[in-house]
Amino acid sequence: MPDVQLSQDPQADALLGRDPLALLLAMLLDQQIPMEKAFRGPYVLQERLGHLDAARIAEHDPEQFAAVVATPPAVHRFPGSMAKRVQDLCRALVEDYHGDAEAVWRGVDGPELLERMKALPGFGVQKAQIFVALLGKQYGVRPNGWREAAGAYGEEGVKRSVADVTDQATLLEVRAFKQAAKRAAKGSTSSA
Repeated sequence: MPDVQLSQDPQADALLGRDPLALLLAMLLDQQIPMEKAFRGPYVLQERLGHLDAARIAEHDPEQFAAVVATPPAVHRFPGSMAKRVQDLCRALVEDYHGDAEAVWRGVDGPELLERMKALPGFGVQKAQIFVALLGKQYGVRPNGWREAAGAYGEEGVKRSVADVTDQATLLEVRAFKQAAKRAAKGSTSSA
């Protein structure tokens, strides 16, 4: 069980270290909210639901599940749309992997892992690459070609995504990298 510090909350991080579904859900939630909140989300869901089971989440009444996500403090800034995405992801895991989140990355090479990640609801190319890097850098899931599949996120010594967060200091480095990238993107669009 890896000792991760993705949410900066010991209980939530312990769950992320032992539960592949929690890790996938956290990555799904990681958009338009602080990374620590996203990676704490699965722990909050488990507390509210009493479980983290892909089949049970997939079968949950959508309105009731959205209410669980929206209960203050909401799991996500956009609770309705994210509740639907969580259920869509869980349905895909049930249909394609018998509800076993870890099966997504078991027994594949790096390129196939990237393709499987991109095929999941809510995972585009960038999110899929970051997840491949996270698995390789912090979870010891390093199939042949994983660094190449992860693209720039797989590089050693960089601090550009959640894959590189190992403590509070690296969280701040990743946050600074993202802010600099946003400023650079704004500068290039305003000069175009």
